[in-house]
Amino acid sequence: MRNGFYDYFAAKSNAIMLSKSAEYALRATIYIALKGSEDNKLGIDEIATAIDSPQSFTAKILQLLTKNNNVVSSVRGPNGGFYLTDAARKLPVRAVLEAVGENGVLTKCVLGLKECSETRPCPMHEQYRTIKAQLRQMFEKTTIHDLAEETRKGKIVINNRLVKKK
Repeated sequence: MRNGFYDYFAAKSNAIMLSKSAEYALRATIYIALKGSEDNKLGIDEIATAIDSPQSFTAKILQLLTKNNNVVSSVRGPNGGFYLTDAARKLPVRAVLEAVGENGVLTKCVLGLKECSETRPCPMHEQYRTIKAQLRQMFEKTTIHDLAEETRKGKIVINNRLVKKK
């Protein structure tokens, strides 16, 4: 049964379900996919400015994303920086969420209950199951490359600055 709360929750699910770490990780990864390459590595200052994130927070996020060169690759030194390999560009958005420990949005109870299950559901279980399935599908089918291309075309933005119309 749908009610006002369910409709509001469904409409806002993306906005309220991801942590700041996940939001900035996605923004950073998209920006690096757009502007970086093995020949054009990006620095923390540039990335932080581009995604409207504090530099220290961006550094922590990039540390998670570069662990084992899983999502973002990095090179230390004067010519170092961050970039994405061709293989990383093909990764699903889910890989970014997993790298920052945010895959719980796809598995945890919306009310934070440890015992919520099909046999012992919380009051939101049935409705949220549909939303989780939609989120899972979106995060698994959408690649980093897909988001970078939409950004390149001007269809989406990755920061909070106003975009000037041409």
